[in-house]
Amino acid sequence: MAWLRVWISSWLLGLVVIHPGMSQQPPGSDPLCRALAVVNSSLALRERVHYMKHNMPINYTIPVHYEEIFKLKNVSRLRRNVEGLEDVDLQETWLRVNQGILGRIKDVLPPRHPSRNYTENLDTLFRNLGQIFPEGREPPERIERIWDVLGTKLAGRATTTATPKSLLDNCYHTMHCIFTSCFPSHADYCQRSHWRGEKKAALKKALDVPQN
Repeated sequence: MAWLRVWISSWLLGLVVIHPGMSQQPPGSDPLCRALAVVNSSLALRERVHYMKHNMPINYTIPVHYEEIFKLKNVSRLRRNVEGLEDVDLQETWLRVNQGILGRIKDVLPPRHPSRNYTENLDTLFRNLGQIFPEGREPPERIERIWDVLGTKLAGRATTTATPKSLLDNCYHTMHCIFTSCFPSHADYCQRSHWRGEKKAALKKALDVPQN
């Protein structure tokens, strides 16, 4: 992961705060998209499986707020039901949710756990992402309530449990869904059906099996 630290340092030197209206730039020239490209690589399926599944006890789960189970269906529900919602509201919710999740994963990992460095590097990427998010917008009330819950401790609130891998799966899938300008594709990343064949497609690519 040394290459990741080098990239973060060089990236911060050229950091530029962007505005939501700058989406007409080519994806590769947008500072946010460049940062998300590194997050995308770090969240590749092989990384999630290795660090968040194989390195964990079988069926291991951690406690989280219900609001931290941020799936594609949550994105669809918010888009359907929240008046005045903009993509930037979903994007900042995604950032806040997953910063909290990485913190919860770090809390349960011993200092020398084989997944510790991976989780800490992801956490650094997310903290740096926060520096290039636009500031000053007041989100809809429903979004603000979600943010308020994310800032509280688990004790005394209704919680659920989830596997670390499933939480990072949600992070990866929703990232592609709500940052459409950074991940242009003919595929609809907001549809769960798109992701059902993710593991099979990744295995085919790894094995270089030609598709008929």
